[in-house]
Amino acid sequence: MDIHVKNENGEVTVTLAGRLDTTTAPALDKTIAEELGGAKTLIFDLKDLAYTSSAGLRCFLKAQKTMNRQGSMKLTNVSQTIMEILEITGFTDFLAVDTQE
Repeated sequence: MDIHVKNENGEVTVTLAGRLDTTTAPALDKTIAEELGGAKTLIFDLKDLAYTSSAGLRCFLKAQKTMNRQGSMKLTNVSQTIMEILEITGFTDFLAVDTQE
């Protein structure tokens, strides 16, 4: 999985590409921990994310809990495949999600 971070004036955009699973989730957890200090907005751009496992969902949940205390978070460019995973698990009930156009 590739992780790209852009941090501008309190808005952190994390772009993910590939597969988010038990092997790659620790790298995302580490990135989030390093980048969220002082962030007011966290955006996950999932345009090129092909798959997420429960380990990836845990990363999103952990980030959402942090951002509930200091700002807002949303998932953007969510593919139909990832959207189905989010819907089945109930994550769409508490995450802000924008689908791909």
